[in-house]
Amino acid sequence: MKKIGSELKHNQQFLEREDFQKNALRKLNAAHDKIKLGGGEKALLKIREKGKLTARERIEKLTDPGSVFYELNSYAAYDMYKEWGGAPAAGTVIGIGTVSGRECMIVANDSSVKAGAWFPVTCKKNLRAQEIVYENNLPVIYLVDSAGVFLPLQDEIFPDKEHFGRIFRNNAKISAKGIPQISAIMGPCVAGGAYLPIMSDEALIVKGTGSVFLAGSHLVKAAIGEVIDNESLGGAKVQSDVSGVTDYVMENDEECIRQIRSLIEKYKIGKKADFNRTEPAPPLFAPSEIYGILPEEPIKQYDMHELIARIVDKSEIDEYKAGYGKTIITAYARIDGWAVGIVVNQRSVVKNAKGEMQVGGVIYSDSADKATRFILNCNQKGIPLVFLQDVTGFMVGSKAEHGGIIKDGAKMVNAVANSVVPKITIIVGNSFGAGNYAMCGKAYDPRFIFAYPTSKIAVMGGAQAASVLLDIKVKQIENGDHKASEEEKKKLLKEITDSYESTSSPYYAAARLWVDEIIDPARTREYISMAISAANNNPDIEEFKLGVIQV
Repeated sequence: MKKIGSELKHNQQFLEREDFQKNALRKLNAAHDKIKLGGGEKALLKIREKGKLTARERIEKLTDPGSVFYELNSYAAYDMYKEWGGAPAAGTVIGIGTVSGRECMIVANDSSVKAGAWFPVTCKKNLRAQEIVYENNLPVIYLVDSAGVFLPLQDEIFPDKEHFGRIFRNNAKISAKGIPQISAIMGPCVAGGAYLPIMSDEALIVKGTGSVFLAGSHLVKAAIGEVIDNESLGGAKVQSDVSGVTDYVMENDEECIRQIRSLIEKYKIGKKADFNRTEPAPPLFAPSEIYGILPEEPIKQYDMHELIARIVDKSEIDEYKAGYGKTIITAYARIDGWAVGIVVNQRSVVKNAKGEMQVGGVIYSDSADKATRFILNCNQKGIPLVFLQDVTGFMVGSKAEHGGIIKDGAKMVNAVANSVVPKITIIVGNSFGAGNYAMCGKAYDPRFIFAYPTSKIAVMGGAQAASVLLDIKVKQIENGDHKASEEEKKKLLKEITDSYESTSSPYYAAARLWVDEIIDPARTREYISMAISAANNNPDIEEFKLGVIQV
């Protein structure tokens, strides 16, 4: 093991970078505070007036006192569905919390947002929660309080493979795998949504507020002419004592939550994956110093060793092939006691083994070759992989092409795609083009993927994209004698740049679930540890196999 990192001088550059990152974090926290209000103070007050708890209040009472609830996809649907008044957090709160000493996935409808109606992103978010449950063998608790599909957008949520029906299919698959599922019907549960709680192992229902039926009273009257109220149709007493659909009748939300905790407390503790863990040790340097390390602009340099030193235990690593392929750092380390293999893009300009200068953030043939071999080693040894992305893509040009960059890049992508150990990805800075894929972007099934508030996710950098798009736009407006003026070009460039910057932001990505959460950089260790701890609940690791690659 070697110690890395150094005492940083809090000079002008450090302070400017720190201020920039803290401002980005303040913006992030302000956005999250607004999201936590759901449909707004008035909507939350109406919920309490009915004697109910809000979604986040239910989760707070459900999880163990003093434990941390790791909310995921909280920025889902951010800045989307404006024509419908928005859908903060897509009307659903999901995350991993400790319930009676057990790590669980919790999924809670937020009825303050359009009565908990399901938007297209709501469906995607619930499917992501179930994917996490299935991959990590986590018990799941559904706190149901939803009016069902948001009808104006039903065509975007109902019929396709990754739409609403997939959730019930997943209920069946999760059950078949032996993963516990508990549902609490704490509000309306209508139509197709009624299958979710009833396909769970056990279903609780709250008297007076909970109801479950395939069709509500209005639809029943329209369909068959029967006149009946919702409570008589599918309230707590009817569905428990008459139909036998639900298993426990609860007086109120508080009693329902206590019952869930009691049920979870009696579950057997399953086998673990037994990923290597020792006594955790803090880094030698404060994680908050990451703020002063990260640059304000995506093209500025910094040394990734300094960032790693503020994440890993004792600021120690075993660096693999340290002198070769220097635009990627590969190293074994511990994070909160967990043994990990880290694959990190190096932003600084470095010299390769031949003494040639290589631009940081770019993947060259030698760095791709090194990363491939390291990923194979981690799979061989059963060590979880942590990817820290700050990548502008693979090297281009005749020298790179003649040297076989496509072949070496394909090897790395192959290794990432076929990895069987848990993969956790953090998008630290840039995440552009095929570099996103090679460094285990969303398409390559990381168990969890997080992003920093100032990160960028796009097919290429903003400056390069704007240049290409400007040429196209100029050609479109120029015809005959008309030539685009400098003023027209500047206006077009600004429009293109603003649009591109918006769609490459982490908020845009988080809204569409390309990342699981935007996180505070100073909490990187904590989120990685949580992710590995969750993954450790699934002992079923496939045999590692690698497909055909060019060597």
